[in-house]
Amino acid sequence: MSFLLRTGYRLSKTRLRPPLIWLRHRGLDPADVMIASYPRSGNTWFRFLLAEIMTGHTSGFDDINTTVPQVGQHHIARPLLPGGGRLIKTHEPYRKEYAKAIYLVRDVRDAVLSYYDRGTYLGVFKGITFDVFLPMFLQGETNPIGSWQSHVHTWLESPLARSGQLLVVRFEDMRRDTEATLARVLAFLGVAADEPRIRHAIAANSVERMRAKEDASRTYPHSSQESGRFVRGALVGGWRSRLTDEQIEVVDRYAGPELERLGYSTLAAKGQQSLSLPGKELAWRE
Repeated sequence: MSFLLRTGYRLSKTRLRPPLIWLRHRGLDPADVMIASYPRSGNTWFRFLLAEIMTGHTSGFDDINTTVPQVGQHHIARPLLPGGGRLIKTHEPYRKEYAKAIYLVRDVRDAVLSYYDRGTYLGVFKGITFDVFLPMFLQGETNPIGSWQSHVHTWLESPLARSGQLLVVRFEDMRRDTEATLARVLAFLGVAADEPRIRHAIAANSVERMRAKEDASRTYPHSSQESGRFVRGALVGGWRSRLTDEQIEVVDRYAGPELERLGYSTLAAKGQQSLSLPGKELAWRE
């Protein structure tokens, strides 16, 4: 699997990417809603929750991509929305083919650590220290879709944002009050909120149960190592005990404006006081 991922990543950096991306976006309908995010921002958990709320059935890693598939596989998606619309996952920056979207965003300081840990385990970033990786990540050199801050910018400045067809959801808000956030998401989708079904979906997709689903998958790669799991601890603010002050300053230099725009604290906003304080992680809650 790591060989395939490394090969796919290298191919994605070639001239093949633009025509392939165009082909993957054919067949979208105005009634479709994109579930967009930068990688490692909670998109999988979010799709599991929505799929179970919308269908009333348990979702697993072997079938989530038929219920809420990735763009390019959307021809197999189920019409879950009013007007026959589909929910479709994308990690791409905003594209004109998108008519309506939910943009799930996560603090880049947590996202980059999750991205690095996962990629290192898979061998994609083998031999690269985090000090070397961090500026590469923030300059968009580790991902074919570009940097986190440029990705955020394309979505927040998109025509969808100006027309009210974009709902921005912070991963941290999903974690702190999952039920209220999902009710807001369903209202945006034009779907009636069924409170018992929402609560059931939340309970069925705690980190422990998501991990059990990962382990039960017949097709998803398994790992006996914690670092190799797809479902991690999903901490909010875990970066505070892992990033040095120097690394936090690097993040601020590149992504500070977009972090502040989304309501996250930065060194500049805090008057240059250290943000790398221990014991500030928010553990996953059922």
